[in-house]
Amino acid sequence: MNKYGKIACAGLMLLGIGSAMADDDYHHSRTKLKVFAPAEGDVAGVASTGFLVDLAVEFPGDLASTGASLELTGGGVHANAPPFPGTFSPGANKDHFPGLVVLLSSTRIGAGPGHNLSNLFNIISVTNRTPTSTEIWATWIIGAKNAFGVEGVLTSSELVVTVVEGTAPDVVQDMNGDGKFDNKDLVLMGHKPLTRAKKVEFVVNGL
Repeated sequence: MNKYGKIACAGLMLLGIGSAMADDDYHHSRTKLKVFAPAEGDVAGVASTGFLVDLAVEFPGDLASTGASLELTGGGVHANAPPFPGTFSPGANKDHFPGLVVLLSSTRIGAGPGHNLSNLFNIISVTNRTPTSTEIWATWIIGAKNAFGVEGVLTSSELVVTVVEGTAPDVVQDMNGDGKFDNKDLVLMGHKPLTRAKKVEFVVNGL
């Protein structure tokens, strides 16, 4: 192989490495994300409702740097009610956890699988503060039937959670056309992910 062929091969190798890293390596901070529920392979809920999404994010900074604040909310009379009022609808949680992105592949409401569901979270709390970090805990119990599964059947779903700098989009677009919604798409939309995306495959129990 001549030197031009070697240069071409090296270029292709670098492109391949960049492609392989692109999904979840767009993180540039020490932000740590943990998903506690659902767990991989869980069969969660009753009649397509009553399952839980529970997660924590540890940020390398003070509370102000997280953009998060306390929230206790829900549908109906629970929305915007004391002691920690917050809005409650699909989309980004702009007022209490602006950088959070939560997606479910089985979403049947709004814009479907790309719709950010973080503004449906019931609880945003501050669970640990140290001189160098702040942990934000977020919990959502799903109360609407047939929104993310189908009553009477078992529905496979994939949870995708990530955190971006600033305010997350209400809807993640499939920018690269690969049929997935992830950090690649967020970067192409102009957002900066702060952590690797966590992905959990589980089943929404409609029985």
